[in-house]
Amino acid sequence: MATQNSAFSETTEICDDCGESTPHDVSIEIQTESKKSENTEFSREPYRVTECLECGETTSKRMNNA
Repeated sequence: MATQNSAFSETTEICDDCGESTPHDVSIEIQTESKKSENTEFSREPYRVTECLECGETTSKRMNNA
């Protein structure tokens, strides 16, 4: 389960698929990491999600690796 909280303006980043710097949509999503239905509110973490506007490749990276 993921919910989108905010979005940044379009930004240029290196795309692994394209092999060059391309425009990307960047957003922050709160994702639930637990597969169990109990205490899911304690397993929610922020992820940085990027989508290449050239090829559509989407990546997500956990922002909080405590």
